[in-house]
Amino acid sequence: MRKVILGVAVSLDSFIEGPMENMIVFLLTRIRFKRFFNRIDAIFVGRKTYEMSAEMNGGGAGFPKFKEYIFSTTLSRVKKGVTLIKEDIKTEVEKIKVEKGKDIWLFGGASLTTSLMNLGLVDELSLAVHPILLGGGKTVFNNIKDRIKLTLVDTKTYSTGLISLTYHIGQK
Repeated sequence: MRKVILGVAVSLDSFIEGPMENMIVFLLTRIRFKRFFNRIDAIFVGRKTYEMSAEMNGGGAGFPKFKEYIFSTTLSRVKKGVTLIKEDIKTEVEKIKVEKGKDIWLFGGASLTTSLMNLGLVDELSLAVHPILLGGGKTVFNNIKDRIKLTLVDTKTYSTGLISLTYHIGQK
């Protein structure tokens, strides 16, 4: 079965976005990205992140080509080749997870992350913790209903001060 992996960059105080609503764009080391990208062939994106990345650079965000799934109850259409998921996300994600393929990157945003975490659909967290304190903004984990046990499976530190942490998600 394919895994859904939340792969996200955060500040040391757990923000993914600064207080002025400007998205933090962190560049992970090329080695970390390459290793991560070799594991995945699909990407889950929420509406706000989809619209923002399309505005920034035509939707490519500098990533390799992945099968894209956009989660939105308000969008009526998306670009060609992208799958729009509007309702019953639990059933849809469960179907995608049993399809043949590599793992799936939960790219963003915070609302989609919360929904998938609360539904028990995220299998792994891959956090790139950057050595900066933002003091405010949007956190990656909001409104998580239940305590979620994590098991640390990998760490890597970089000369820049970045720490890469990988956790498997246990039972609630």
